[in-house]
Amino acid sequence: MEALQITVGAGIKLHQLNDLLDHLGLALLNLGSISEQSIAGAISTGTHGTGIKFGILASMVLELRLVIANGEILTLSRESSPDLFLAALCSLGCLGVITRVKLQVVSAYQIKSIQKPIQFKSMINDFGAHVQSADHVRFWWFPHSDNCIVWKGTRTSELPQTTQSDWLKNTLFGVHGYEASLYASTWFPSLVPTINRQIFNLLFSAPVSAIGKSFNVFNFDCLFSQYVTEWAIEWTKAPEALVKLKAFLEEHPKIVAHSPIEIRFVKADDIPMSMSYGHDTCFIGIIMYRPYGMEVDKAAYWKGYESIMMSLGGRPHWAKEHHLTAKDLRERYPQFDSFCAIRSRLDPTDIFTNQYIDRHILESPTMAAKL
Repeated sequence: MEALQITVGAGIKLHQLNDLLDHLGLALLNLGSISEQSIAGAISTGTHGTGIKFGILASMVLELRLVIANGEILTLSRESSPDLFLAALCSLGCLGVITRVKLQVVSAYQIKSIQKPIQFKSMINDFGAHVQSADHVRFWWFPHSDNCIVWKGTRTSELPQTTQSDWLKNTLFGVHGYEASLYASTWFPSLVPTINRQIFNLLFSAPVSAIGKSFNVFNFDCLFSQYVTEWAIEWTKAPEALVKLKAFLEEHPKIVAHSPIEIRFVKADDIPMSMSYGHDTCFIGIIMYRPYGMEVDKAAYWKGYESIMMSLGGRPHWAKEHHLTAKDLRERYPQFDSFCAIRSRLDPTDIFTNQYIDRHILESPTMAAKL
């Protein structure tokens, strides 16, 4: 380990890396909502947290080791081979096998978080001011209502504060009761707007603050089985997208949307296949839970959401569900063809292709647009 740099095996899970760094008095600059992924998987798919001044996790990588199709081992960095390095930072796994990663890290820090309820109109009207008001900002909107929350996290030297969890409210009702209610809604979908309002009133209608170690604050429980999709657009277009999505749901009352809709922010980068390539970005993520493993009807909701995001030049998250073909993606990624050329050069016999790469990068005729 060098000063504020660490080299790790590519298979280390983020939660293991968090613990290791914490033991050394260090931390990742930013982090997403979960830490179950390997570091290689996280950087290869554009995993991100939130904060308009902070890039995707791959932006923290200083160097990586890549085993390519012919068995050659490449050590890549901005200094030694910038084109290959940048392509490998968000490679979808199709350039080779990442075996080692050197990361830029920071001294361990605490985050002071403040979460408070706001109305949809206030979120839209004060959007830019909110986004710029703290190190890390995210919104949750509870669809079929005007209820939202704004969460703001700021680095602090204050000591962590432990808070007593309300098991009855947070676990019995907030998890088990919520899942049971959504299960009932698979038979009676008209219950969903009421459920969204009730879960907001129970858990999110009052301000909450906390101070904790960075990784403990960034991560949270994502509850139970779910379908998710998330697209990135230029952050200044986000209010328009949200207003259009609200209007879409109001115009189609039989389409139901689970809560929350999550809105996060990421700094621009120069990584060719990054969703944040070329501009500061807003990620808007939607969700449909699968209570007790039940299937849910999401097709119309997904189609309406995707149509809105496509109309605003959106790019889908690589690790989440989407229907875009290579033709669609080429229009959204200026360096798409350059990336494909690098892929062909490093893997001329297609050892590292799979059904996903066939569908979305190579556009195999038999695989197009299939999930």
